[in-house]
Amino acid sequence: MRGLKDKTVLITGAGGGIGRALCRRFIEEGAHVAAFDKSADNLAGLRSFLGDAAGGCSQTVVDIADHAAVARAVQGVVDARGRVDALVNNAGWDVPAKFLDTKPDLWQQLIAVNLIGPLNLHHAVLPHMAAAGGGAVVNIASDAGRVGSSGESVYSACKGGIIAFTKTLAREYARDGIRLNAVCPGPTDTPLLRAFFDEGEYGQKLFEGLKRAIPLKRLGEPDDLHGIVAFMASDDARFMTGQVISVSGGLTMHG
Repeated sequence: MRGLKDKTVLITGAGGGIGRALCRRFIEEGAHVAAFDKSADNLAGLRSFLGDAAGGCSQTVVDIADHAAVARAVQGVVDARGRVDALVNNAGWDVPAKFLDTKPDLWQQLIAVNLIGPLNLHHAVLPHMAAAGGGAVVNIASDAGRVGSSGESVYSACKGGIIAFTKTLAREYARDGIRLNAVCPGPTDTPLLRAFFDEGEYGQKLFEGLKRAIPLKRLGEPDDLHGIVAFMASDDARFMTGQVISVSGGLTMHG
């Protein structure tokens, strides 16, 4: 990809399955990755996963739902690297359940991670991008936010909000040279999806139903996603903003 070498790319949820693949790809493209994750253990796993490439990645433990903590962590990246060229809001979390079986405390937890967290990152990063003359944001949304997904009502609402938010800020910040796009994974074989089995028979049925519904007849893998994300952050996508791209094996098909 053109325009990623020596750039600073901030990735949230960097220690998860998709996050690790994203970090590795951007390092391969010659970028420096600022890896954010709530879990120190996840970041330790990321370092092990990257191996010799870990030198191209700095790690910060931060709860993205904490606005003040995010502001401090982003400022730390700017102080160390001079700027943030690209932001990838990848962190996410869900628990499968029918909406009427859930409670407000779960709603708040889901909203904090999947909606408030990305808002906090935008609020902290965009001023630096604007001052530097531009940048790119790739928000990892979900096809659940485009078409809905049984058992993921609040998660779907959050991801639908991220899609709308991405389009709105793409309009607001185009004059500042900041491009914002969204990538929507379909069901992807990660520890988060595998955790559906821990939620009993209902979660297991959802998992198996999602697999059967994919035309390409398999779950997505983390390595299916990093290419389009790197592209959206690169100069190859310099005339793309406000777009929503699905990577779902054909589960959803948008014209």
